[in-house]
Amino acid sequence: MKYMLLMQFGQQAVFPPISTWPPEDVTAHIEFMHSADEKLTASGELVETQGLAMPDQARTVRAGDGGIPVVTDGPYPETKEFLIGYWIVDCDSQERAIELAASLSAAPGPGGKPLNMPIEVRQVMSAPPEEL
Repeated sequence: MKYMLLMQFGQQAVFPPISTWPPEDVTAHIEFMHSADEKLTASGELVETQGLAMPDQARTVRAGDGGIPVVTDGPYPETKEFLIGYWIVDCDSQERAIELAASLSAAPGPGGKPLNMPIEVRQVMSAPPEEL
């Protein structure tokens, strides 16, 4: 089964933005993430992982009259949380996906202390049967 592990940032985060961390803490955090990705690759569970740009670079698009795109620029000051990255894993059970999310949540932050970031776990749904 495939699961998406969504790394959120926002009010639930009790740590300062990474842009304010000492360089050695940023390096340790990035090395942790690379190591986690390597372990998931080695176990055959990693499907894909990506970090995302900050919300001020995001655009919300809706179809306007005649299908013409209507674009709203960020930043969105009313947004309290945003998606900062994700992993798609292919593992045997939801319990395993939760275990993986917990290990990623413990990435080091300032002073090497585990961040305990909120990681949302959601199953990736399969396509509908072909006969539909």
